[in-house]
Amino acid sequence: MTAAFMDLVDVTIVNIAIPSIRQNAGASFSQIQWITAGYALAFAAGLITGGRLGDIHGRKRLFLLGIAGFTAASALCGFAANPEMLVASRILQGGMAAMMVPQVLSIVHATFPAHERGKVFGLFGAIVGLGAVSGPLLGALLTEWNLFGLEWRPIFLINLPVGIVALLLGRRYITESRAPKALRLDLVGVALVTLGLLMLLYPLTRGHELGWPLWGYLSMAGAVAVFAALVAYERRKAARDGSPLIELSLFRVKSFAAGIAVQTVFGVALGIFFLVWTLYMQIGLGWRPLRAGLTGVPFSLAVSTAAGLSVQKLVPRFGRKVLQAGALVMGAGVLVYIGEAHRYGLAISSWQMMLPLAVMGAGMGLIVAPLTDAVLSEVPREHAGSASGLINTVQQMGNALGLGLVSVVFFGVIDDRLTRTQVGPAFAHAFQHALWWVAGIMGVIFLLMFALPARPAQHIEGAADESGEGGADGAVGGAEGPAGGKGSTARGAGELVH
Repeated sequence: MTAAFMDLVDVTIVNIAIPSIRQNAGASFSQIQWITAGYALAFAAGLITGGRLGDIHGRKRLFLLGIAGFTAASALCGFAANPEMLVASRILQGGMAAMMVPQVLSIVHATFPAHERGKVFGLFGAIVGLGAVSGPLLGALLTEWNLFGLEWRPIFLINLPVGIVALLLGRRYITESRAPKALRLDLVGVALVTLGLLMLLYPLTRGHELGWPLWGYLSMAGAVAVFAALVAYERRKAARDGSPLIELSLFRVKSFAAGIAVQTVFGVALGIFFLVWTLYMQIGLGWRPLRAGLTGVPFSLAVSTAAGLSVQKLVPRFGRKVLQAGALVMGAGVLVYIGEAHRYGLAISSWQMMLPLAVMGAGMGLIVAPLTDAVLSEVPREHAGSASGLINTVQQMGNALGLGLVSVVFFGVIDDRLTRTQVGPAFAHAFQHALWWVAGIMGVIFLLMFALPARPAQHIEGAADESGEGGADGAVGGAEGPAGGKGSTARGAGELVH
């Protein structure tokens, strides 16, 4: 629980401190994008591998290695001498989180009998929900306080005492476990996924800054060829030893294929919104970090409330319509936000943002909690674990892609040379422009959801128990997967993060 809390607080805490990092560390806008996108990319690329390593070498061992590495990477972030070192340290931190996070629910499955897990998942949901709300506030306070003149650095250094405590407690109280039939590692698959994403994301992130050079377009075109090679390799790998990184047969299930598309596109929307929202409030409007952090509280509370209602009350009665309503409600909230931002301009207040943020949060809550179960409901039980891991992985990849697209949809409409008086209006205009993209994406998500089953079945918990190894693989996707409702609710509420 401590590790899950630390992971989620860390990724939410960074967003609110980004303007301070840019000002005090002298980071360029593309470096700012990579401070967030680099973590998401490393986390996404390593999730499935982290889960498999836990199956093979022991979940406790990988969990402790992940915590130790995450804590060390946090120290490197906190003491980074320049923006380049901070970006590299964040990528390392994401990789270590990919070792640590998949083991959390795996260890729960290995430790507790089925009849006790409901209480554990309830506690897990509460802890992660607390992390989602407290992360931005903690980041704002630590940045405002400027402890020991360290500016933004305490947002990373706070992980050191927490990580050390988690390491000591984990060594003493967690029992070792392994999957009885652990799959082999597919390192070639991981390498191809990472290479393809880098070839796509790096030109997107740097393109605006460098004047969109020819090599950028060639790199993005080459990424398509790399992904095609990945599909061909995974097909051969599945035929040869049955342990591919991506189980391609899952995409024959229409609801799963559509669900993967929804998760990816939803990740893009979140990646765009949360970064430009932070830049708009703190650089465009000139708000202090604490004010920006407090402004986001209605959103977090709305997500958590709607997520609980959707799983417990609405989805059992209305099925897929709840998710589609969530997409429309979130899209409506975005449109209201555009109207408010246009109407009040630079004089807009936190109170005037409360309505659109609450509406957006309610819409997001209706989606994130039941989506995993809807996507998995028609997947064969024996593939539930790998499917769950793939769902969380593609959402993180979509998130990284959204963060990369910020250079197009936000910075692409901002003049490179702005005077001090031009910054506010330019950022406000760019924010509204980016929100139109987010609204359009929510419309696409609404249409994609027609391919989801009308009445999602929830059987992941049973699949994990019956397979004998679902405890690890089923938990690869962070809190999404065997948690059924509450785990995915919690992680989803925290996706204002990655």
